[in-house]
Amino acid sequence: MSTLNLPAETTLNLETTSGQEILDVSVIMPCLNERATIGTCVTKALQTMQRLRVRGEVVVGDNGSTDGSQQIASALGARVISIEACGYGAALQGAMAAARGRFIVMGDSDDSYDFTQLGAFLDKLCEGYDLVVGNRFSGKILPGAMPSLHRYAGNPLLSGIGRLFFKSPIGDFHCGLRAFRRNSIEQLRLQMLGMEFASEMIVKATIFGLRLTEIPITLAPDGRRRAPHLRTWRDGWRHLRFLLLYSPRWLFLYPGALIFALGVLGGLCLLPGPRTIGSVTFDVDTLLFSAMAILVGFQSIIFAAFTEVFAVTRGLLPQDPLLARFFRHVNLETGLMVGVALLLGGGGMWVAGLRHWSIMHFGPLSPARELRIVIPGIVCLTLGFQIILSSFFLSVLGMGQQIANRSGDEHRG
Repeated sequence: MSTLNLPAETTLNLETTSGQEILDVSVIMPCLNERATIGTCVTKALQTMQRLRVRGEVVVGDNGSTDGSQQIASALGARVISIEACGYGAALQGAMAAARGRFIVMGDSDDSYDFTQLGAFLDKLCEGYDLVVGNRFSGKILPGAMPSLHRYAGNPLLSGIGRLFFKSPIGDFHCGLRAFRRNSIEQLRLQMLGMEFASEMIVKATIFGLRLTEIPITLAPDGRRRAPHLRTWRDGWRHLRFLLLYSPRWLFLYPGALIFALGVLGGLCLLPGPRTIGSVTFDVDTLLFSAMAILVGFQSIIFAAFTEVFAVTRGLLPQDPLLARFFRHVNLETGLMVGVALLLGGGGMWVAGLRHWSIMHFGPLSPARELRIVIPGIVCLTLGFQIILSSFFLSVLGMGQQIANRSGDEHRG
């Protein structure tokens, strides 16, 4: 019989927490009407832990099954926890809260994942990794186990976006078979209740600096006799939405900076006069759109700053050294000076336009000439107000961060 040699600090023979014995491993499973497969999954997990000679348990987070899944799991030795909140993430979070293991392995209860592979995941945890994720694409996907749309488009695309946004080493963001150190993942304060819980765990583990790795696994066709709970477009959008909302740089900063730069470039090209490229002439109408691009792009950049400062203050994102350096050099006073300078510049252009109009005895003017004065003036005035108001708001957010840091220091002291 093979044995898994857990390191001494993770083997707790007689410790208790709140009167409950702490175990080596807890296998947790979400469940909603999995009568056809829950028994197989529980049996495989328990037998594998027995073969590896680790002290463990199986905890089923039941989301309101009506087909007798709870009774089957309990009869085979699992602990069943009723979870009122609906969703994949809710069921797993509830099961994790009730689990007693130092190491936790999670996997679906539809028999698509092989719990006899549990030892390979635990070996990686024993090597010091915090999160070990299965990779179905580097392993094997049996015929009929994954729809073609998920296999060749949805999963690769969303996983690729996740790796791009967050520099994560994980190649299969949505694999449901994974293992982790309980104390490491609890510190991430996971919140998502739906299928996007899988992405949240990897994203937060990456940005908070946990040690991640992956191992190839085999995905088999599920053994259920009903339609799957997964909804392709709804759940795909929820994963994408989470990735975007959790990356202010890709949602606001990079698009905003690109739009702002294009607006500035277009404005500088058109301020001296019309530009003709081939048979197309660009004039003040294009200059007006360039001005709009500058304002929209700047607003998007400021939104990125707002979002990141708020997320750091609330503990949703770790401290960003780049952001900290930026705010050391750009503070309220700097913002006020830049804002006032733009207001004065815009006001000066406005006065110049009025003066020219007075010279013309307030009669008809050439739109092409006057708009090259008025449009930059409006942009400067608007940017000036935006910078002043944004500087004050960022200072308020920064005060919240200072208070949070002070409270944390006092708590640690």
